[in-house]
Amino acid sequence: MRKRWLRICGVIGVLVAAPAVMAADHLDGAEVKKDPASDITDLYSWVSADGAKTYLVMNVSPVARVAATDAAPASKFSDAVQYVFHTSSMAKYGEPATPLNVVCTFDAAQVISCWAGSEYVHGDASVLNADAGSAGITSANGKLKVFAGPRDDPFFFNLDGFKDVAARATDTIKNNAALLQLNPQGCPENAALMGALAGKLSKDPHADGGPAKNFFKGLNVLSIVIAVDTSVVTSGGPIMSVWASTNKAN
Repeated sequence: MRKRWLRICGVIGVLVAAPAVMAADHLDGAEVKKDPASDITDLYSWVSADGAKTYLVMNVSPVARVAATDAAPASKFSDAVQYVFHTSSMAKYGEPATPLNVVCTFDAAQVISCWAGSEYVHGDASVLNADAGSAGITSANGKLKVFAGPRDDPFFFNLDGFKDVAARATDTIKNNAALLQLNPQGCPENAALMGALAGKLSKDPHADGGPAKNFFKGLNVLSIVIAVDTSVVTSGGPIMSVWASTNKAN
């Protein structure tokens, strides 16, 4: 099996108030671009305010095409790939974890099948009905709900600001490497310098310090969005971790 994956470092406490967790990886090298339907761009996870629902989002196919053009067809999920959210739960940090994978596959017609333990859904999960307040498909007992289809890329990245920061950091290292020394915890010693560089990420270097421009504005991805009862993914305890992979037979 060939895998492409992103890991979320650390774990998520899903039964207590916790911030959303995310990871991102856009615009990979030439080899990965050959198979965009298996190229993970983002992984997101968060919990509803009451802790009852856990939400998982995997985005693939950077710069996805929503509609066919004369040059290329619309982007689709692969019927040769397993899309997997790997979750595990534990009672306390450091204790053995109980794994549970949420696995989704597609056929050539883009009909999805998803499993989360004993929960199962099958059908066209791309339907959006804002008037009815519904989207996707739901399992028989309502514990698993899935949407799958093209969405606006949610990741914000100030590419020009990043390049500006990288260039300035490189110059700093050349002129005085001590300014970028790290403490034993791996954090920069010079907090003032780091704050100044970080501040540049909120600016557009080509617009006299104007607001940052999002490089991904107007671009799309293919999203698999899962809403699952938290009890389904926390059988081992209230502390949950999650990472994602796409798996394709060689």
